[in-house]
Amino acid sequence: GNPHSSIFDALSTRMVGPRQARVLSWYDNEWGYSNRVVDLAARLDGLAG
Repeated sequence: GNPHSSIFDALSTRMVGPRQARVLSWYDNEWGYSNRVVDLAARLDGLAG
């Protein structure tokens, strides 16, 4: 899996008005969330030690 929280889909992103865009992003809520929890645990460990 991809460790990023979300993957930006540039080919599916469109301008829908002069100042408004429709942005498409793909995500896997379980894998991305798990990676963010690991990042947080590592950061907290760095603060404690």
